[in-house]
Amino acid sequence: MAASMSIKYSSLCQLCGRRFPTYIQRRSLQQDTKDSSWKGVIGLEIHAQIQTKSKLFSGASTKYGGATNNQVALLDAALPGTLPVLNKQCVEAGILTAMALKCKINKISKFDRKHYFYADLPAGYQITQQRQPLAVEGHVNYLNFTPGIEGEPEPKTVNLEQLQLEQDSGKSLHDEANQRSLIDLNRAGVGLMEIVTKPDFSNGTEAASFVRELQLILKTVGSCNCKMNEGSMRVDANISVHKEGEPYGTRTEVKNLNSLLSVTKSIDYEIQRQIKEIEEGREIENETRSFDVNLGKTVPMRDKEKKQDYRFMPEPNLPPLHLYDNSSVLPSNVNQNDILNLDVIKEKLPALPEETRNRLVQQYGITPRDSLLVLMDDGLLEFYESVMKFVDKDLYKLASEFVVKTCKGVLRSMEMNYSDLPISLEAIAEISTFFAKDIISSKSAAKLLEIMIQTKDENVAELVKQHDMEQINDIEVLTKACQSIIEKSPKKVKKIKNGKKKEFGVLAQFVVNETDGKGNIRLIMQILREELINNE
Repeated sequence: MAASMSIKYSSLCQLCGRRFPTYIQRRSLQQDTKDSSWKGVIGLEIHAQIQTKSKLFSGASTKYGGATNNQVALLDAALPGTLPVLNKQCVEAGILTAMALKCKINKISKFDRKHYFYADLPAGYQITQQRQPLAVEGHVNYLNFTPGIEGEPEPKTVNLEQLQLEQDSGKSLHDEANQRSLIDLNRAGVGLMEIVTKPDFSNGTEAASFVRELQLILKTVGSCNCKMNEGSMRVDANISVHKEGEPYGTRTEVKNLNSLLSVTKSIDYEIQRQIKEIEEGREIENETRSFDVNLGKTVPMRDKEKKQDYRFMPEPNLPPLHLYDNSSVLPSNVNQNDILNLDVIKEKLPALPEETRNRLVQQYGITPRDSLLVLMDDGLLEFYESVMKFVDKDLYKLASEFVVKTCKGVLRSMEMNYSDLPISLEAIAEISTFFAKDIISSKSAAKLLEIMIQTKDENVAELVKQHDMEQINDIEVLTKACQSIIEKSPKKVKKIKNGKKKEFGVLAQFVVNETDGKGNIRLIMQILREELINNE
């Protein structure tokens, strides 16, 4: 089965016309809407591939990137006479995830057949848990947060409907040049967790923030690697709009969103599109849409006006899944090694992201925003806490700023991982201490770290003197620098006075540059505010 299977198809349409940047299209839609009382209503369906070596019902490998159709068992190809055998590790991963999501776990769950025909589903049905899933009624606390935008994140909660186990389909590879689709069944049968939320989101930022939190949770418990670019996590968004006190509007479904940015942009675009359609007297069609990344807009895939009959039926080849705990009385014919004990699995539950963030805030005095940044970057949590062991407790807050932001930025620019650093943790801690004590500025600290990485020289105090990096804390010197920049930047000053707060940060950076990167940024910002007030 090494060669790809080929199926002819006909091309439906081709997008044409001039392409405009996403932000232009979204802005024009927002400007066209007349009524600001519209509210978005969004629910998500997330499909997360379970991180196990073999598939949900067969022993075939789940390794990503294997040669086409080389990781396919007879069952995955739906050969007659083959029977599914449930992978115990997939069930355990699903239980652990359900516990992390505060779900109620059903001690008896059942598998169903969901019938539909598609080329990458050889059996003509998918084995899933439609009517009696593994778990129901969970909730997740998350921080509503947009990377790159200042301000503290807003705490939010989303309620979950259910978590069910099911098998993935294969993958269709469209060869438009030869008018055919190629089918790769390597993914067919890989275990999935489908996590369904309540319609608790009102915009794309909230939805993406929840998906980010879910990624952190799944990676923490080890049930999914969450690599959206590899398809191991895929998001479908159900979107409608309404006004307060009125019924929800007709919803559309945007399928197969494969990045956090796509989740945000597609939802926000679709909300504005629906509002515009309604305000112009047109009805919203109940349809499936996809998100065109290049155009920055959602486009129709297929309509849902005629609800598809999936002909759900109990899976005849799989008995109900029974789970137990320490209080359960086991049937006499059940082998202890064949059961899954909920209490034993619960002991394996690690500290979850929310708990870790709260601990970081309390222990090190950092902001909730920075605690989230620590968890979002792979490897940063362990690195951060290892460095903090060599920093005085009263310097934790400012020293953390260097490790979480400056150090991270330097390593990213040098394309290095935290484990690649050729200098000791003690040396990193000493740089952060110099920064926390206002001996060097953030810019000088970054330059110092680069020099130490390149030279392997860990004599921090000597390098600061050698390269004349001592921070300027002299109020008189900094005041003159601020006055000079204000005089040179009348347009920036005018924008700041007109309420454009971002320009203040730009102006402060001009002053830092005026001092060759050695000016104390906190003093500079304080002096700038005073000088701008005096100039009014």
